[in-house]
Amino acid sequence: MKKTIALIPGDGIGPDVIDEAVKVLNCVANKFGHEFTYKNVIAGGKAIDMFKNPLPKEQLDICLHADSVLLGAVGGPKWDNVDASIRPEKALLGLRGGMKVFANLRPAVMFPQLKNACPLKDEIVGDGIDILIVRELTGGIYFGERGNSSDGKTAWDTEKYTWDEIERIVRLGFEFAKKRRKILTVVDKANILNSSRLWRKVTESIKGEYPDVELNYLYIDNASMQLVRNPRQFDVIATSNMFGDILSDEASQITGSIGMLASASLGSGKGPGLYEPIHGSAPDIAGKNIANPLATILSVAMMLRYDFKMEEEALAVEKAVNDVLDEGWRTSDIAGDIEAVKAQGKLVGTKEMGSLVVEKI
Repeated sequence: MKKTIALIPGDGIGPDVIDEAVKVLNCVANKFGHEFTYKNVIAGGKAIDMFKNPLPKEQLDICLHADSVLLGAVGGPKWDNVDASIRPEKALLGLRGGMKVFANLRPAVMFPQLKNACPLKDEIVGDGIDILIVRELTGGIYFGERGNSSDGKTAWDTEKYTWDEIERIVRLGFEFAKKRRKILTVVDKANILNSSRLWRKVTESIKGEYPDVELNYLYIDNASMQLVRNPRQFDVIATSNMFGDILSDEASQITGSIGMLASASLGSGKGPGLYEPIHGSAPDIAGKNIANPLATILSVAMMLRYDFKMEEEALAVEKAVNDVLDEGWRTSDIAGDIEAVKAQGKLVGTKEMGSLVVEKI
């Protein structure tokens, strides 16, 4: 099978982790008889430097004509003081809106090999954490009307949702819950916000189609507390753009390392999906062979599964990551006792970790 993949290395450690993901993709292609070709896309801070635009149209067009898109990371302190209209993060919003990827899937999984890195007590974590957050990605306050008063003393951002925008996210949440532990939690702020009350109205209108799925509602403040109090109660969470942004970052921390978590942003299936690790650009360690590439490699597994329908290949990548962790190999962010890992000869850098995964595949 031939597939074209748009690569957006971006800024900071983005190029470091993308290089390792390509090594894994090439290995998968060789083992399973596929042909992957790559097209580089310039976006984020690098695009600001080159084009004064975080996502030029011609760069977005490369993504739209690819079969899938893999993103490293964008942004960094270098661009903190540029005009708000061209900040690197605008590239992310432009990609999501331009590619019409309306659903962000963020698995928050605690790898058993890294349980010691979890900040929660053993009695809370139990035998592990496995939560899927389905976040609405192209609506809500991040895309709503915004402005500033002429005197600069008032600013506003508008939370706005339509029935259809909500329904497609909630329905996706139900569908994933059916295949997992059959529990869906819709997170909102319906005691205050009209938009959240619409989320509940939409959910109530379709819940009858999923009689085997247990449905719960939680306010965002309570949900944030429950994630650290009793994370095992959650299976699938469906929520709005801003609430999903907050909860998915919180969930990443309770699993032990943000460097291990992948994400997929999907649309109707008529165009490519967008795959990326959820960590930032970490410019202080860029190019130093320190960054953990496993989140990006696991994003590749999601790409193989959702865009290319290559389940066997996706499982091979995920098994390879688990096998590497089982053998004790660690980058510094997941090492725990670094000196002990060093003494065992198991502390590795970005490139070495990528090569270890390739060997296992």
